[in-house]
This record gives sequence, structure tokens and C-alpha cells, in this order.
Amino acid sequence: MKLIFLGPPGAGKGTQATGVSSHLGVPHISTGDMFRAALKNQTPTGIEAKRYMDAGELVPDSVVVAMVKERLAEPDCANGYLLDGFPRTVEQAQALDEICAPDAVVEIHVPDERLLSRLTGRRVCPKCNGTFHISSLADETVCPVCGDALYQREDDKPATISNRLKVYHDQTSPLVGYYEGLGKLRRIDTEALPKDAAGDCRREDVFQAILTALE
Repeated sequence: MKLIFLGPPGAGKGTQATGVSSHLGVPHISTGDMFRAALKNQTPTGIEAKRYMDAGELVPDSVVVAMVKERLAEPDCANGYLLDGFPRTVEQAQALDEICAPDAVVEIHVPDERLLSRLTGRRVCPKCNGTFHISSLADETVCPVCGDALYQREDDKPATISNRLKVYHDQTSPLVGYYEGLGKLRRIDTEALPKDAAGDCRREDVFQAILTALE
């Protein structure tokens, strides 16, 4: 099966993609991992991408698409793939359709207000590297494992999260419409799933909802 996963920051997309790819026996391909592998292995597209990156320029669509094509031609993709982070634009989606069109596109939908609460509530311990949420802490300034002082990462501050969500929605909305028009979109509404004490749905429930949507 050939799949694409869409989901905003903090939706648990990466975790679910890993589980689903393992269940289906297809490789989970994130754009970040793909870029790193291409650069490390000095593939033709990796060398070309590095030229733009070294110059401080954005890697053009043509190079990114060529890199995806190169990756999908590898033996482990013979039975399908699960792409995470690509495509980001309708133009990239159309290029992918010409290479190896997806069978379905899974969109994990989580309301922005819940994502803001989830991400801005994260606290990190610099000593033991633990990550916690303030809803589970008796004292949100102290690590419950080692007693060191917790801190909030810059990436988890409200202004940063709001901007990341805006960028995601700006990029993804046209993609959602594109795949919906093709009848390939499978939307997972996490608000319709059971919630735990903190108001979040369980990973297992999201996983099962995805498998059900793909049947």
C-alpha cells in the first residue's frame, strides 16, 4: 500500500506513521531522513541538494521530487511506502502522481487549541532529558525523576507554536482539497475518539482508527 500522512505539529503523526508502516510492512519515509541519507550517501540528488543548502538557498521542487523518485525506486518500496513530510504543495503532489501515486492520504486532525495546550504544556529536564506535561506534574518547575529544574523549550512557546500551525495550515489546506477531490483522503478526527484524564485520545485508539479508515 502506498500512503501519505498529513498532520500538524504535535498530532503524533510520526509515532502513528511508524506503527502503521510496521503493521503494513512498508518503509516509513520522512523527508528529513531522506535528505540526511541522500547527503550521507552522496547520491546525485544529494550532491545537488547540498549545493543549494551550502549557498543558503531553498532546495527547489525539481530536486526534492527527484530525491523522492530516487528513494521510491529502492527495493524496500516494492510493496509500497508511507511518506511523511512530502508532498508539501499541490505541485509536488502532482509530480508524485506521475512517479508513483498514493493509494490513500491519512490526515490526522487535532484542533489547534488542543495542540497549543499539548505543546506549550511540555517541560524538559536538562539533567535526565525527561519530557513531561504540566497536567501530570505536582510542581511544573521540578523534574519528578531527578529533582532538577524543568524548562520550556523555545520551540514550545505559544508564539512559536502558533506560527508553526499557521505555516502548516497554509501549506496543507490546498493538499487536503486536492486529495479529497481525488477521493483519496482519509480524515482521522481525534475529537471523536475517547479521551483520557488529560483530555487526549490514546495512541492505540488513533492507530485503530487509521487502520479502520484504510480497510
